[in-house]
Amino acid sequence: MDYKDYYKILGVEKTATTEQIKKAYRKLARQYHPDVNPNDATAEQKFKEINEANEVLSDAEKRQKYDQLGADYARYQQAGAGRGQGAGGFDWSQYAQGGGGAAGGFGGFGGGQFGGEEADFSDFFSSLFGGMGGAGGGGRSTRPGAGQDYQAELELSLQEAYDGGPRTITVNGKNLRITIQPGVADGQTIRLRDQGGPGRNGGPNGSLLITFRILPDARYARTGDDLTQDVPVPLYRALLGGEQTVETLGGPVKIKLKPETANGSRLRLRGKGFPVYREKDQHGDLYLRLNVQLPTNLTEEERGLLQQLAKLRGEA
Repeated sequence: MDYKDYYKILGVEKTATTEQIKKAYRKLARQYHPDVNPNDATAEQKFKEINEANEVLSDAEKRQKYDQLGADYARYQQAGAGRGQGAGGFDWSQYAQGGGGAAGGFGGFGGGQFGGEEADFSDFFSSLFGGMGGAGGGGRSTRPGAGQDYQAELELSLQEAYDGGPRTITVNGKNLRITIQPGVADGQTIRLRDQGGPGRNGGPNGSLLITFRILPDARYARTGDDLTQDVPVPLYRALLGGEQTVETLGGPVKIKLKPETANGSRLRLRGKGFPVYREKDQHGDLYLRLNVQLPTNLTEEERGLLQQLAKLRGEA
């Protein structure tokens, strides 16, 4: 029976901490989850391997026993595997409960079932942790276990991310009504506890992880909590000054332009940018980039007036 390198499967070092293992598992589980890869047999198999590796490495006792096996297996390979002995010739019996033969489970973990459900694990796992039959095996683990975390994505327009508010999301056929806090960012993930898979043996339910995808908006560029907006300004207003109405995500705002405002000038409107996430009544800034618009379709009278202005300025 081939040895499974659970550390390699999760992409972590053998010295990895529990938190590093958890982080690696969640990242890979999201990548290979069946909901993300429908009808993909390769991804499904990878997902099973990831879950199996996590089942062992996230449990201190199982990990200790697995590490012990790994050291002995490495010695076996050096001593005999290279001289015609296959990996299947390794003596697993010393790891069975009570020693001698394939009886019972490994380290007190009997049976091939977890939480009352058949565990879809490999023969390697079953040989070490149960499912081998005999006097000590065939039982079920009664340890509580957390349910599986679910993953979901939710698309929002920039205006919806600005406003926040209630939304309904469907996950695994279940409609959930959530309240979005104003100011969420693209790629931000929130956790809804107890909305994932059911726990095992009275353990807690998993969580629902929702990642927000903010759709591009042609009117605004967002940098953190600040926004930048291009504002067209008529030539005459730029030259003479005056009042200009600017449409913002929070509603129309009136600004005053100084006479002889240059094309490309920038104005900063404090507190008119994006809401700061979970900071009530706090907003970033809105930066206005003023684009002076030249008039078109001039009448004869307008042309005459412009010619007079050009003569006055010595530019005719």
